[in-house]
Amino acid sequence: MMKRPVLASAMAAASLAAWCAPAFAAGAPAAGAPELAQMREEIRQMKQDYETRIRALETRLQAAEAQAQSAQSAQSAQAAPAPAPVPAPVAAGGASAFNPEVSLILGGTYANLSQDPQQYRIQGFVPGGDEIGPGKRGLNLGESELTLRANVDPRFAGQLTFSLASDNTVSVEEAFFETKGISNGVNLRGGRFLSSVGYLNSQHAHVWDFVDAPLAYQAFFGGQFKPDGLQLKWLAPTDRFFELGAEAGSGAAFPGNDRNKNGIGSGALFAHIGDDIGESASWRAGLSFLHTGATNRTYADIDRAGTGVTDAISGHANMWIADAVYKWAPNGNATQTNFKLQGEFFHRKESGTLTYDTLAQSLGTAAGAYASAQSGWYAQAVYQFMPMWRAGLRYDRLHSGTPGIGLVNSGALSNADFRQLAAYNPSRTSIMFDYSPSEFSRIRLQLARDRSRPDATDHEVFLQYIMSLGAHGAHSF
Repeated sequence: MMKRPVLASAMAAASLAAWCAPAFAAGAPAAGAPELAQMREEIRQMKQDYETRIRALETRLQAAEAQAQSAQSAQSAQAAPAPAPVPAPVAAGGASAFNPEVSLILGGTYANLSQDPQQYRIQGFVPGGDEIGPGKRGLNLGESELTLRANVDPRFAGQLTFSLASDNTVSVEEAFFETKGISNGVNLRGGRFLSSVGYLNSQHAHVWDFVDAPLAYQAFFGGQFKPDGLQLKWLAPTDRFFELGAEAGSGAAFPGNDRNKNGIGSGALFAHIGDDIGESASWRAGLSFLHTGATNRTYADIDRAGTGVTDAISGHANMWIADAVYKWAPNGNATQTNFKLQGEFFHRKESGTLTYDTLAQSLGTAAGAYASAQSGWYAQAVYQFMPMWRAGLRYDRLHSGTPGIGLVNSGALSNADFRQLAAYNPSRTSIMFDYSPSEFSRIRLQLARDRSRPDATDHEVFLQYIMSLGAHGAHSF
């Protein structure tokens, strides 16, 4: 830019020389004062004119340089290599790929029992399962649960629940896979799971409103029915809740047993229907059917001589269950106050063979026909009368009926040889109060009057705690 004024002066001088050269070449006389003034004026105008043209040229030059620079930048951008693509996420399989939801339920009780729990029995019913009776006296760790759950892929999810008992034993409560919506409301579950027959059976113990299971569950399921098998559910695409389901299992769960056979050992069908009543109430009702069988399912009994014997039942069992639940909360808001009423009715028929004294400990082994028709029910109401505080009342009743025992009917043995099967109608009344500072913790006091056997009435006091850690999924209705 420093050279441009010099260039302008040189051009002006060259133009002046070219303009004056003809006059001197022609030998013109020396100019006067007016002529010199005119010449100076013409030179000034020429100089001004050339400076204007030079500025215009400079403006054009700057524009041309800017355009050239822009074009060069565009060419450089086109010539530059494309940026490396962002690497795709690494497929699952690394150290952090296995990341399930983890839930831990801690439970414990203090039990004060007026009768020896080791002598507990539900009179008139063949015992089975591990969840019978009030448990041990004093302080007990109770049952804790450890659950791991995660999605397997977009189509499947899996869950594993361990049961940790107070005697330091670990068992598999549930271990199943399930589909995530096959199509049209159909879902499949496979493995070990809590059956959906009835209402309470599909719920884990820490969700129950009382410390223990109703007598009907203890007598007919040995606590809860947990088949190993497959479950198929269909949820109807209707405004009113309507669900149909079927289950096929191995038949090893009580009232069946492991029969070491191929094929299906148990089958169940169930239907549930429910709806809302305005904004404050809702209901659900269900009907279920279970068919299972047993081969030499043993149980302990005492004969007429007072000798302990081991008897066994083989045959089939058909069970019907009707259930209903009603819930109320003002405007659907259960945080302040709410009410729940629920009940279930069970009816079971068994037929087959009863074997007396399978180990020949007393009068010698004998076998005959066996048939029974038994029923039971419970009803309970729970009322949250203020935030965090609830009170509940439950009444249980069973009807054993009088079983048909071929060995007794034939006169080979007497009813006194089958003490456990003597007819009786057990009953129990329970009241509870619990305090829940949050949805993750609960302290419960329960009082019960248990008449499960005719020779004694057990007055029971329970103090229970339930603590939930980790992932906490929504509970079923």
